[in-house]
Amino acid sequence: MLPAGPASPAARVVWDVSEQGQALLAVLFPHLAGLRVHRVEDTGEAVMIAASCQAGSASCPRCGQPSAQVHGGYGRTVADGAAGGRPVLIVLQVRRFRCRNPGCPAVTFAEQARGLSERYRRRSIPLLAMLAGFGLELAGRAAARLAGTLGIAVHPSTVLRLVAATPDQEITAAPEVLGVDDFALAKGQVYGTVLVDMRTGGVIDLLPDREAATLEAWLTAHPGAGIICRDRAGNYAEGARAGAPGAIQVADRWHLWHNLAEYAEKTVAGHRGCLKDQPGSGDAGGSDAPGTDGTPEQEPPGQAEDGKVPPDGFLDACGRERRLVTRTRDRYAEIRGRLDAGESLSAISRVTGLDRKTVQRFARAGSADELLGKATSRESRLDQFKPYICQRWNQGVTDAAALHAELQERGWAGSVQTVRRYVRPFRQAAAAPDPAPAVPKTRQITRWLLTRPDHLQPDEQAQLAAIRARCPHIDALAGHVTAFAEMMTARTGSRDLEAWLAAVEADDRSGLRSLAAGIRHDQQAVTNGLTLPWNSGRVEGTVNKIKMIKRQMYGRAGFDLLRKRVILHPA
Repeated sequence: MLPAGPASPAARVVWDVSEQGQALLAVLFPHLAGLRVHRVEDTGEAVMIAASCQAGSASCPRCGQPSAQVHGGYGRTVADGAAGGRPVLIVLQVRRFRCRNPGCPAVTFAEQARGLSERYRRRSIPLLAMLAGFGLELAGRAAARLAGTLGIAVHPSTVLRLVAATPDQEITAAPEVLGVDDFALAKGQVYGTVLVDMRTGGVIDLLPDREAATLEAWLTAHPGAGIICRDRAGNYAEGARAGAPGAIQVADRWHLWHNLAEYAEKTVAGHRGCLKDQPGSGDAGGSDAPGTDGTPEQEPPGQAEDGKVPPDGFLDACGRERRLVTRTRDRYAEIRGRLDAGESLSAISRVTGLDRKTVQRFARAGSADELLGKATSRESRLDQFKPYICQRWNQGVTDAAALHAELQERGWAGSVQTVRRYVRPFRQAAAAPDPAPAVPKTRQITRWLLTRPDHLQPDEQAQLAAIRARCPHIDALAGHVTAFAEMMTARTGSRDLEAWLAAVEADDRSGLRSLAAGIRHDQQAVTNGLTLPWNSGRVEGTVNKIKMIKRQMYGRAGFDLLRKRVILHPA
């Protein structure tokens, strides 16, 4: 029997194992159950277990024929898991048998301890499985460090080789509900595709790219997908349609809502200038007095033909039209003229030197002001100081340099020219403007539009109502956003989507026509996404897990190792 307490590390102690000790060792080390343990030796730095096989015969690894004729034997050492922070070494006495099959190329062969040893392996099967599990969870370096704390010495590259040698799960058919999404191998350059079982959340496979042909080939080789959840990427739609023509494609609701939010933000940014009061208007109800960049009511070069002040942000500090505005108007006129003459987008791109996507954006715009909306009405860093400037102006401080010095004491880091541009209209007004709060930022207004009304604070509801009353474009946008949210929440896409698209296409104020056109190209999948309970939430979670696994490997692992870790990693 083994003693109750551990031996002193300085002493070398050897215990002969009795039958009762054999039973105890089989409990502590189940993989030794088929062996005859002779003795246990504590060297102070390691625990050595001397054992031998008990079977009377063994099967040839080449032909499989059993043999009981012993040719000879030798001793081999197999490293096992640690005990008490010290490595365990199994000194195994191995017999060599003669193969009785005359046609077998193997004359002799060595026996293997079932569940413990394999050919050419210097570590036990349980230890290899444990190290591979560490590698799947932690990659090479962290797994090696964890093993070291347990008393197991292993190199990080060895851990990664064990992970790479782990057998793949056999895939014969696609799951009934399949999730498809892309992930970045090198962000902005190389992308792959992840396939997820939507019922279990487990990763089925990783594909090296996100091309339609690759997905089509995989679906053809693995039939059985009845529902395919995806984002709105055209390649996945095409690949799913060709590889699984009978499957129902479901566009993810989150991506639809995200697309709607992007278009909503563009519309709000383009019409934020509508919310800004002009000097002397007398309306200070929750809106900003003068604009972000100052809208001078002064020299004719800065005035429109009807005598009104141009939209805020179109003029520079001297009251002249900004170079950005002039350049955009000229480019828009040139591109529209060439399009009317029958030139293609590619030809216009070559002649003007602009990117084809830029030319396409100009071609799709209804006017130059639509292109200038975001650039000329965006929020300014001066917005939070404007009420103070108005207050000090009414108190008699009309020198821009003095105002600039006071603003610097309050945290302003901009130039005096910005302050001078802002107060220029005040000198032309009949009376000094009253201080007014700044216009809410574009993203803040967008957030109010995309939030449930009952989740907004009373003051936020009041501000949003005032904004909708002042800008018909934002009011029209809010109506369409609310209708889409109700349809998505209640999943009534099969009943209400067509009416929503028709309403958006008939409304030229909301800025959602491009979104409606994109939905038309993928309308059936969008209808399914707004009707069926499935979505791509589990796929998005898997993509985040892939990012974590990539960071563990410091970007040094190839696609094959990444695929192995992602597929075999627990869901």
